Amino acid sequence: MLASNEGSGTFTSGGLRLARRRPRLAIIVSHPIQYFVPLYQRLAARDDIAIKVFFTWHAGEAPVEDLGFKRSIAWDIPLTHGYEHERVPNAAWNPGTHHFLGIINPSLVRQVRQWKPDVVHLTGWAWYSHLSALRKFHQLGIPVLFRGDSHLLDGASGPRWWLKRTVLRRVYSRPTRFLVVGQANRKYYEAFGVEAARLCECPHSIDVARFMGTGNLYEEQAAEWRRQLGLGAHRRIAVFAGKFEANKRPLELMRAVQIRQSDDLVLILVGGGELEPEIHTMAAAYPERFVVLPFQNQSRMPIVYRLGNFFILPSAYGESWGLAVNEALACGRPVLVSDRVGCAADLIDDSCGRVFSWSDTGALERMLDEMSQLNLAKMSDEASEHAWHFDIGVTEATLVQCILQVCDR
Repeated sequence: MLASNEGSGTFTSGGLRLARRRPRLAIIVSHPIQYFVPLYQRLAARDDIAIKVFFTWHAGEAPVEDLGFKRSIAWDIPLTHGYEHERVPNAAWNPGTHHFLGIINPSLVRQVRQWKPDVVHLTGWAWYSHLSALRKFHQLGIPVLFRGDSHLLDGASGPRWWLKRTVLRRVYSRPTRFLVVGQANRKYYEAFGVEAARLCECPHSIDVARFMGTGNLYEEQAAEWRRQLGLGAHRRIAVFAGKFEANKRPLELMRAVQIRQSDDLVLILVGGGELEPEIHTMAAAYPERFVVLPFQNQSRMPIVYRLGNFFILPSAYGESWGLAVNEALACGRPVLVSDRVGCAADLIDDSCGRVFSWSDTGALERMLDEMSQLNLAKMSDEASEHAWHFDIGVTEATLVQCILQVCDR
C-alpha cells in the first residue's frame, strides 16, 4: 500500500521514503523578456517542479535592435540569472520576432527532447519554429501549454478574418491547455472554438514588489526629478511611457492636452520611436504643456511612473495587453486607457482609473478633464491593491496548478 506525502514531494511504501519525480517543464520562448524572467526564477526555486528555458532567438548576450524604439537595447536588470536556460541556434537569414521566418531552429525539438520534459510551455505560434514545434510535440504526445495574449478588440471581420479563423482552428486543436491571460484573451480563444476544459487562468503579470519598492525612496527620487524639470507641486501631471508609434497615439494625446482650455495639466512623454521628430516639434511649440524624456531603462521605470499623478495609454490598435498599466498601478498611480487596450476589462474599474472609447473623438478630452478633477491621491491605494491581483506570484500558482493537472491526467 502506498501513502503519499504531497508537501514533501515523497511517498511511502512499506515504511520506506521514496522520492517523487518532479514534473519537468520545458519553456520555449523567443528571448529573455523582462516580464517573464521573474516567473522563471520563481519556478526554478520550487522543489515540486523542474524547469529549463529554451531561447529560440537570442539569450540577451548583446544589445538588440528594437524596431519600435528605433534603437539598440540592453536591459539593465539581470535576465538570465536564477534558472537553467539554453539558446537554440537560429538559422533565419533575418532573425527576429517581426516576421514568421525570423525564428528557424532546426534542432529545437531535438534539444528539448534531450532534456526529457513532461510538459512543454510554448509562447506564441507565429514563427516557423514555434508552429513546427507545436505540431511535433502534439504528434509525440507531449503535452503543450500554449501562451499568447491575442484578443479581438481590434475587430474581426472580412475575408482575412475568415481565413485566419480557418487556419487557427486547426492550429489551436493541438495544445493540451491554453494559459489565459485575461478576459479579452479568453474570448479570443472561444471564438476559435477552444473548449472551456482546455482554458486555464494564468494572468498577465509583473513583479509587483520591484515596482512598489520599500519606503519612500522612489517617490523622493521622482519628486527631485520633477523639481529638476521645473514642474511645481501645483501642476497635475500625466505620464505616457512607451514606443512613439502610431498605434499608441501619442500625437493624438498631445493634441487632446493642447486644446484643453485649462493649462493645469502637463503631459510627460517618455520613450522613443518613429514619431519622435513630430513629438519633439509639438513639445517645443508648447513647452508649458509638454515634457519629452528619452528612453529609460528598466531600473528607472519605478521612478518614471511616479513622475505623474496618473498614467495614460490611449492606444487605437495592436495593444495586446499593456503591461505598462500593471507597472503604473504597482507604483500607486491611477490609469486612463482606451478600450482597445487588452488589460482594460481586467485591471481597471472606477476605483483605480478610467476606460474611454477609442472611437469617440471627444472621449479622450473629456476623460482628461475628469482625471484632473478626481481625488487621485485617494485612488493611489486602490491602484496598488489592483496590481497585486496580477502579480507574478499569482501567475506562478495558477501555472503550477495547470502543470500538475496535466501531469496527473
